[in-house]
Amino acid sequence: MFDHPRIFFLVSLCGLWIAAQTGAFLHTWRRPSEESRDDFEIVQAATLTLLGLIIGFSFSMATSRYDLRKTYEEAEANAIGTEYVRTGLMPAANAAAARTLLRKYLDLRIAFYRTRDQRELQQINADTTQIQNQMWSAVQDPSLAQPSPVIALTVAGMNDVLNSQGYTQAAWWNRIPTAAWDLMMAIAISCNLLIGYGARTGAKSGLLFILPLVVSISFLLIADIDSPRGGFIHIAPQNLVALRQSLPN
Repeated sequence: MFDHPRIFFLVSLCGLWIAAQTGAFLHTWRRPSEESRDDFEIVQAATLTLLGLIIGFSFSMATSRYDLRKTYEEAEANAIGTEYVRTGLMPAANAAAARTLLRKYLDLRIAFYRTRDQRELQQINADTTQIQNQMWSAVQDPSLAQPSPVIALTVAGMNDVLNSQGYTQAAWWNRIPTAAWDLMMAIAISCNLLIGYGARTGAKSGLLFILPLVVSISFLLIADIDSPRGGFIHIAPQNLVALRQSLPN
């Protein structure tokens, strides 16, 4: 569900609104006494404060992961561009073959960032693994045939290309833990129960809709930033696209 922020928004909005209405119903069934009113308000304020802190921490976690994915996209473009230049240090035939593979690989990396279809993503990953093996063979064969410090530089550059893809994949898998989402939802439900239970008699039901709406919007934003392929906010492969445009077809 966290990969579909809009659905998650609707589910959380309905769940939190039901929690607020349940609290209001409990208030009519058993009203808090005036003596316990002050204690109740302290607990309510503390719970709301805790919810705000956890939402803030979760937003910080999501944005840091988003920034990391952007950083690795830039690192991938730099590694591929550097290796494309370094392949000129190999014999002409090997250099031409390696550069052809690098251009195909660059197209696959751009497609990896742009696709939203899981089946297409699986195919892209399979093609990426295959072409990575071909690229490594393209620099391994001349390095074994004519070992030299210059050829070793090309091999090191290809190693950076392969490593950068692994770092990117790890960053895309690094999401906010499900346990953190469960904790946020539990505290949010508790807050809305307390808000409904503490509402004054005759309070308009529309007022009880405000907190569920605000919290659900916060959840939507966090889930959207944390989801690499779902929602509205995506990582645009602008560095990879700029590199591809600078290379010959």
